[in-house]
Amino acid sequence: MTGEMNILPVPPTTPTATRPQVVSGDLLKLLTPIEGLISAGKTANAEVLSLKQADQTFQLLLKVTVDGGRQTTVQATSTQPLPTGTNLAITQPSASNLAIAVQQTTASNVAALTRIDTAQLPAGTLLQGKVLTSQVLPQTPGQPTVFRSMVSLLNTALSGSTLTIDSPQPLRIGTLLSALVQDTQTLKFVPLSNRQDQLAVTQQLTTQQSRQGSLNSLLSALQNLPPTDETSADLQAAVNKLLAGLPDVQQLSTAKGLALALANSGLFLESKLLAGQTPTLAPDMKADLLKLIAQLTPPNSSLGAVIAANTLAQAMPSFVRSALGMLGQVSAKPLPTHFPLPERSLQSQDGEGDLEHLLRLAAAAVSRLQSHQLSSLEQTGVTDDGRLMSTWQLEIPMRNLQDIVPLQVKFQREEAPEKQPQNERRDEREPKQQLWRVELAFDMEPLGPLQVQAQLIQGSLSSQLWAERPYTASLIESNLAALREQLLASGLNVGDLDCHLGTPPQGAQTRLEQRWVDEIA
Repeated sequence: MTGEMNILPVPPTTPTATRPQVVSGDLLKLLTPIEGLISAGKTANAEVLSLKQADQTFQLLLKVTVDGGRQTTVQATSTQPLPTGTNLAITQPSASNLAIAVQQTTASNVAALTRIDTAQLPAGTLLQGKVLTSQVLPQTPGQPTVFRSMVSLLNTALSGSTLTIDSPQPLRIGTLLSALVQDTQTLKFVPLSNRQDQLAVTQQLTTQQSRQGSLNSLLSALQNLPPTDETSADLQAAVNKLLAGLPDVQQLSTAKGLALALANSGLFLESKLLAGQTPTLAPDMKADLLKLIAQLTPPNSSLGAVIAANTLAQAMPSFVRSALGMLGQVSAKPLPTHFPLPERSLQSQDGEGDLEHLLRLAAAAVSRLQSHQLSSLEQTGVTDDGRLMSTWQLEIPMRNLQDIVPLQVKFQREEAPEKQPQNERRDEREPKQQLWRVELAFDMEPLGPLQVQAQLIQGSLSSQLWAERPYTASLIESNLAALREQLLASGLNVGDLDCHLGTPPQGAQTRLEQRWVDEIA
């Protein structure tokens, strides 16, 4: 999308960041009528937690603070958009309505911007944002149609602020856009490139990693879930299904069992849904976690808003969900990411019940799986020298006797760029060279933390192993010769096989610079 859009004009005396005007007396309609939320004749403070457009109305999630400091969240609809962070003074004329009494001043970092300070953001600065709302303004005869939108900024020092703009074109709600600053009142659209898509993925990855928690924390809690009056039959069935779907070490030792565990890891849930498959017909870790969350979420509970932020529908923009279903396709340039994901535990909060804590653990587990998915997207793309790289990163909880050991796996496939001489026929071309790289990370007693890196190209395999315990490193070193013999017997050419004490080095490694050299030539 190209073209210009204008920031709403304001008087010269208006500060850099101000609120759009809200008329006192405007009514907010409660989605669920609540009798006596605010006492008659009293005024309460309300803060807008989220904003979502629905046709010509706007759905708001409000945090209301009433007498005594008690807080509650309510959902309401409004005829005008109120940016996230807006503070209002409200009254309750009826059980179904709230009335805006006075709009209060709030901090500038959550205010809706009405002009750009070019001293802070000079002309030519690239702004990126997500469209929250879009309205067509009343048309003046003889004048072109104008569309008014609110955009949440994603970069620069104004990240998190809301910008109100007018545009000659409608902006689709939920889409990402980029624009260059022209002056204090004008922005210019620029096409959203693959690289900017990558920035959006990286931002989502940061959000997911801050929410995620280790899978074994949830699974251990599920194994020890005591039967109580709160444990319904449906909840127990969801727990049993989740635990029964976990593979054991013997299953992962076979090619068929490993392929099944990879398919059911949750990494491919979106691609299954895009293909029209029903996840209920086969085990899927992510689908089973979402079903568990549905059983754990109390009806009409304010916790629902918290958990909704961790589910697939609201935790990712639609273009990311679509991309997760097509991880094999080449998208943006890969960026370095950390593997494996570190352990992260969530502590039980004061006054929190067992099921409430279990609910937070389940939501954090979904975010952990989504962190792996987004890491896969982040590392899928075209390298600087033109090679095509695809990445699949996932986590499989596996049974080892009475323990559950999370196995983190990353597959990477690199293809050399295809070069076809003009006089060479298509059927005479040599097949593309492919380099496969596999990384494993797990912590299994009594061996302790282990990481494995292996590379395979044209039937030639090399591998490096890292153990954090001296005994384990010595044990592996003494068995490398037997491992080499088994690999040779399977038909592979075996290169380096080494074991090291410690952990793999992070960052770029020079050993990858000559990976396309033919060692046989």
